[in-house]
Amino acid sequence: MSPTSTASAPTRRQADPAAIAAEVTGTCPDRLVRAVRVEVRRGLGWQDTADSVAAALRANLPDPAAILPVSLWRGDPAGYQSHLLYAEPDGSFSISAMVWMPGQQTMIHDHVAWCVTGVLQGREYEEVFALTDDARALRLAARNVNPAGAVSGFAPPGDIHRVRNTGDTVAISMHVYGADISRLGNSIRREYTLPVRA
Repeated sequence: MSPTSTASAPTRRQADPAAIAAEVTGTCPDRLVRAVRVEVRRGLGWQDTADSVAAALRANLPDPAAILPVSLWRGDPAGYQSHLLYAEPDGSFSISAMVWMPGQQTMIHDHVAWCVTGVLQGREYEEVFALTDDARALRLAARNVNPAGAVSGFAPPGDIHRVRNTGDTVAISMHVYGADISRLGNSIRREYTLPVRA
């Protein structure tokens, strides 16, 4: 596996959209599940839902010890790991934890639905891109350094990004998706290999 993929079982590979019935590998606090459920059931548009779920996550951001066993905190040199914590039975949202060793990153990608992230430990560096040249290239639109405690939400179509751990310690983040990744395998709609223009 390359540094941009995720590790194998018991977690699901981030690049495997055909994965079905992902195994829950951690624990999600009940109060967070209830708070997210309330916001999702409001039936708002995707960006408004992402914003309200971000507020719910910010108010309920857990400690890594509350969601993952210590054995999963080390990360995997083969690639970042995504651990499913919870999937709502009706498929309306799911929650995972990602563990990133220093230097590990995603491909440039977008999502099938809204997404909210919260950094629990370490630091994540995010580059946000926009399509340009009649969708034949990407333009760097923003750079964000997200330290522990940072929470953000976004929704298509403004969700093309790449995330990496630029710190010198393992980073752990929580991700809430407006899709059921236990059925989809991940939340990625498309990976972009277009040239990046200055």
